[in-house]
Amino acid sequence: MASKALTIVLAAGKGTRMKSRLPKALHGIAGRSLLGHVLAASRAAIDGDVAVVVGPGMEDVEAEAERQVAGARTFLQPGQQGTADAVLAAREAIAGAGDVFVLFCDTPLLRTETLQRMQAALDEGANVAVLGFEAADPTGYGRLLTSADGELLASREHNDAPAEDRAVRLCNSGVMAFREPDLNGLLDKIEANNAKGEYYLTDAIELARAQGLKAVAVASEEEELLGVNDRRQLAVAEAVFQTRARDRAMLEGATLIAPETVWFSHDTKIGRDCIIEPNVFFGPGVEIGDDVRILANSHIEGARVAPGSRIGPFARLRPGADLGENVHIGNFVEVKNVRMGEGAKANHLAYLGDGSVGTKANIGAGTIFCNYDGFFKHRTEVGDGAFIGSNSALVAPVKIGDGAFVGSGSVISRDVPKDALALERNDQATHEGWAEKFRAVMKRRKEQAQ
Repeated sequence: MASKALTIVLAAGKGTRMKSRLPKALHGIAGRSLLGHVLAASRAAIDGDVAVVVGPGMEDVEAEAERQVAGARTFLQPGQQGTADAVLAAREAIAGAGDVFVLFCDTPLLRTETLQRMQAALDEGANVAVLGFEAADPTGYGRLLTSADGELLASREHNDAPAEDRAVRLCNSGVMAFREPDLNGLLDKIEANNAKGEYYLTDAIELARAQGLKAVAVASEEEELLGVNDRRQLAVAEAVFQTRARDRAMLEGATLIAPETVWFSHDTKIGRDCIIEPNVFFGPGVEIGDDVRILANSHIEGARVAPGSRIGPFARLRPGADLGENVHIGNFVEVKNVRMGEGAKANHLAYLGDGSVGTKANIGAGTIFCNYDGFFKHRTEVGDGAFIGSNSALVAPVKIGDGAFVGSGSVISRDVPKDALALERNDQATHEGWAEKFRAVMKRRKEQAQ
């Protein structure tokens, strides 16, 4: 159960190393912004208000914070003079908040369970909790200095640390948690007496100890605290997320034939006994029921697939695709905003956009729902048990009744009654010997042109 506390997310950095017009907080992994990932982890662990600290001109980050957490407040950090300066920008939100967590928008791999462990440290008597990790290469990281009994003594930035402190491998992530009354007092005492001339929030550790308060380090994995500062690190974070998602899917009962080729979004739901072949991509908003088989090279986003269905290969399900049980969607079939009833089939080379397909209806190869008139979208409704012959164009708005047949090659622009046959094609004309004469004429023209 989430604890009651304030979450402050620092998101004022411009992210210049991203080489992007987009603020760093809005870059994404797995279909969710970096800020969104951090807020999702915190909301699952911490029940309370959210404050996001932004820099000048970051209205789009403000909008994203509100989109991710209704009621999130944003605060402006004009000068960006360090982490303590950023927290001070949100001071209005701190008073009476209870516990306060300070997070960073560029650590999207932070786990809910880790924040819960930090909360537990506060609940067990700590006044300050700092998240640390053992770095394979600690160069550049601040170091967390601890006593023999494990109590946290201080944090030293790499540039300010003497050689003996740089030998310490326990590094500072910057993620911290405080008791609210303690934080308010500590913020007033932090000074910019360091190599960068900035106000470091981690200076609160020593200040807390000087007041007889208890500080502790909570250990986590280096991977979890990967900071995203450029596009290379963004790709690394994406890879870590995907590995986690693949492992979770398999542990929960899905078979991934080539796990490294399957890409998940942050909210993908996969049922048990599903089989997912190589090179399948799940965009946001996908829910796959039990016993579904997704064949190779399929792309699925914003779609729901009920149990027992078969998708692909080379299928595309777009937002609003809602497939009932035992539906078959085959190669090079695209479905968008269409509800398909149980047992319906579209096995080859079709576009189904805006409409519905009834139970056990069959959509032939080359069928097109002509849903757009250049200005508006219109619906096509195919009834239960209907049969749409190959290479048919259904010009919406149009309804095909239950059990009706549409002959191959037809362009249907008027409703078809139940159990009727609809044909739209001219009588075939055959002219014997025409092709031979045509080739002779064209050969002479070609010779004359040379």
